[in-house]
Amino acid sequence: MQDTAYKTDVEAVDGLAKSYQDLSQEIGKVIVGQEDVVKAVIISLFSNGHSLLVGVPGLAKTLLVSTIAKVLDLEFKRIQFTPDLMPSDITGSEILGENRQFKFTKGPIFSNIVLADEINRTPPKTQAALLEAMQERSVTVSGERHLLPSPFFVLATQNPIEQEGTYPLPEAQLDRFMFNISLDYPSYEEEIAVVKATTKNTKYDLNHIVTGQQILYFQELIRKIPIADNVLEYAVSLATKTRPNTERATLEVNNYISWGAGPRASQYLVLGAKCHAAINGKYSPDIEDVQAIAKLVLRHRIVRNYKAEAEGITEENIIEGLF
Repeated sequence: MQDTAYKTDVEAVDGLAKSYQDLSQEIGKVIVGQEDVVKAVIISLFSNGHSLLVGVPGLAKTLLVSTIAKVLDLEFKRIQFTPDLMPSDITGSEILGENRQFKFTKGPIFSNIVLADEINRTPPKTQAALLEAMQERSVTVSGERHLLPSPFFVLATQNPIEQEGTYPLPEAQLDRFMFNISLDYPSYEEEIAVVKATTKNTKYDLNHIVTGQQILYFQELIRKIPIADNVLEYAVSLATKTRPNTERATLEVNNYISWGAGPRASQYLVLGAKCHAAINGKYSPDIEDVQAIAKLVLRHRIVRNYKAEAEGITEENIIEGLF
């Protein structure tokens, strides 16, 4: 896939950095603060990965996703996950048409950006249907495979409180998500700005900054960015250090972790570092770029043991100890 706007890969990386700045500025018209969250979502999108947003209600998770879809000029669908949601409600189903022939009706998964709202509120069978589509980029109904549109990006949200009546995602399924993005309460000043903006009759005209074709081009460009051997080895070393009772495991990991990150973490650390470097105007990532996205990649891939929970040791504490 070639974009004639860029003559060289260096020009293209400059174009990616400019696109990121423009995207951030446009999203900032609607979303107050949350710069790190916006950056993480854009990095995962350009790296062709899905993201899990974890935060309490009212932190504008849905607004953020719909705003990103608008500035990217992509089709957006929201699926509200509930205990009675069936797999066919997501993927679509075959119905009997007027000519007595079965016809496939596409579900909401057939979109460029899909918001899976409160994914932990639906049973495992329905979660699995979504996660299969994320992995395969297609759905199979009645033995027939249907390809999903491209680009295809899932943003799932989870509420960390009210765990009663929820179905937590198993670790193997959490691994499908490139990033686990944590949303926190806004600062006092940011909350004042949010309340001012949302309690008056203000309408924002959002401009389309990046097209679907450009996103696909940037996704290929990220993979072409060179990475020094020592930086790649550092990324792989970070992932391997999280595995308890192995050669590289630290004392803290052996004490506090029951299960570590798999090889997919190493791949996402490298891809994420490449994209982080590119949006900051660098042509090759360094160790700081790996560290900048390490928590996003690793926090949902390590499982703390009872000792860590009892002593109040968080995943973030453990990851910081690996740097």
